[in-house]
Amino acid sequence: MPNSPSTVAAAHPLDGLRAASPIPETRAQALAEEYYGLPAAVRRLDSERDQNFRLHTPDGRDYVLKIANPAEDRAVTNLQTEALRHAAAGDSALPIPRVFPALNGAVELEVTFDDGSTRVVRLLSFLAGTPMHQVTPSTALRREAGHWAARLARALRDFRHPGAGHKLLWDIQHAAELRPLLDSVPIAQRDVVERFLDGFETHAQPVLSRLPAQPVHNDLNPHNIVVVPTDHERIAGIIDFGDLTSTARINDLAIACAYQVADSDDALAPACELIAGYHAVMPLAPDERVVLFDLIATRMVMTVVISNLRAARYPENREYILRNNKAASARLGRIARLSRDQARQQIERACQGE
Repeated sequence: MPNSPSTVAAAHPLDGLRAASPIPETRAQALAEEYYGLPAAVRRLDSERDQNFRLHTPDGRDYVLKIANPAEDRAVTNLQTEALRHAAAGDSALPIPRVFPALNGAVELEVTFDDGSTRVVRLLSFLAGTPMHQVTPSTALRREAGHWAARLARALRDFRHPGAGHKLLWDIQHAAELRPLLDSVPIAQRDVVERFLDGFETHAQPVLSRLPAQPVHNDLNPHNIVVVPTDHERIAGIIDFGDLTSTARINDLAIACAYQVADSDDALAPACELIAGYHAVMPLAPDERVVLFDLIATRMVMTVVISNLRAARYPENREYILRNNKAASARLGRIARLSRDQARQQIERACQGE
């Protein structure tokens, strides 16, 4: 994320937040007990920017202690906190993390660490489940994912926050800024990447500003959706609100769909199942349906380009950064076999319940 919501340069993918000096698990354990009154076993969780720890208390409760990157804008950190609180208040059934106050009542603490940095510390509920990418997919699960994605968007529809307009290149509306960076893409993939970026600039970019806009999760990939372990047709949680920003609402759905493409002749069918679940809760306007395919493809382009760039810059976190890269390239190749009109008609049929 950028350090300043007002500067374009800070949102450049090569200017992302560097991993801060690691916080030992023993320090996280001490923080949990001192500030939250929680004696707990602690285990570090993977994360790109923050440092997250799973807490397990002797009485069987589980939490996540989040320690924000010290370089992250405080307004952006607070945006995520308040979005979670607002969404949970608006729709108590939402499977999203709940924010717990510290012993002093604060939902965000500023704590100074041994390296001299001051970092925001928060305590969230831990949503147990199996990551969606690890389970066998089904129509029911994709429709369920679409349903909850729409419920979350609906709960955030009236959310307002001064940090919501921060610049984030992962926001699809800024995809055209990737064009000068295409040298990072292998030659064999560059033609299809350029084709879909051309499509974004021709068809989607001119209309995005006219579509409904609001704060959205902005990263509904299968690593951020967890499934009930005993029932793989039900969603247990939507996690990681670190890319939350205000943008065209349809971009949120496009991101979720970008990870639901089949290795078959009907590549877009799984995404259409998710679209149908979403549309049943939050009906898509005609203009949103027309550009949805362009936006789905654009998200795949962004994953390929930005992850290659960031992995080169931050080799110590390369494995985590590239976790979606290879699959995104493969999905991009599959949907490249579709014409734009074919895809648009298929999406339209999904919205009509066909």
